[in-house]
Amino acid sequence: MGKIISVSNQKGGVGKTTTSLSLAASLGVLEKKVLLVDADPQGNASSGIGISKDDYEKSSYDVLLNQCKIEESIIQTKSPNLDIIPANIDLVAVEIELVDANKREYMLSNMLNKIKEIYDFIIIDCPPSLGLITINALTSSDSVIIPIQCEYYALEGLGKLLNTIKGVQKVHNEKLEIEGILLTMFDSRLRLSNQVKNDVKKHFGNMVFSTIIPRNVSLGEAPSYGESIIVYNSTSKGSKSYIKFAQEVINLN
Repeated sequence: MGKIISVSNQKGGVGKTTTSLSLAASLGVLEKKVLLVDADPQGNASSGIGISKDDYEKSSYDVLLNQCKIEESIIQTKSPNLDIIPANIDLVAVEIELVDANKREYMLSNMLNKIKEIYDFIIIDCPPSLGLITINALTSSDSVIIPIQCEYYALEGLGKLLNTIKGVQKVHNEKLEIEGILLTMFDSRLRLSNQVKNDVKKHFGNMVFSTIIPRNVSLGEAPSYGESIIVYNSTSKGSKSYIKFAQEVINLN
């Protein structure tokens, strides 16, 4: 039975999609069978792995609205052992279209449960909000990874996210756990990066992953080539860090 992990933070620019995509690709390279679910209307995880709108007919929009069999939305990527359910701007309409739906928080969970045993890991790239799509993702997940950038205002909004997770645990999914907090965009030369790292570790202790993702040029470049960091530049600091992070996630499970 596969493990479903949401990557979530309602704050934009924290490395959420980079983490979702790079973790999924790294787990695949480490010989785990992985499904990446793009649940962000921006569709950056899809384009970042080289999937354009011309490559598919069904997306996470159709999955959430139960308009197709989930198997019909799954595409094989160029990255080893990695499949994806893509997303595009259509997903924006989901919150409106599900407004009167019965048990609307469970739409994604119901679909993913049908294929959960096929994969070792299912990684969900959540949108930068705490709306219905994120609630669906958390309701369907076993755990959540929270990326936090090592920059000013890093902890801003984290309380809201933790309250949302508590709410989901209480009402929709009592088994949901926090897999951990991942520090991203770390620059060891900057006093601020080191201060944020120390503050987060002081506040959250064992909840913080030991792997820290550095600020890395290749991580920024890879999506524009439609490739994961593992394929784009396997020897880069970014690639090595995400492989190390994937190993840490495997060891935790």
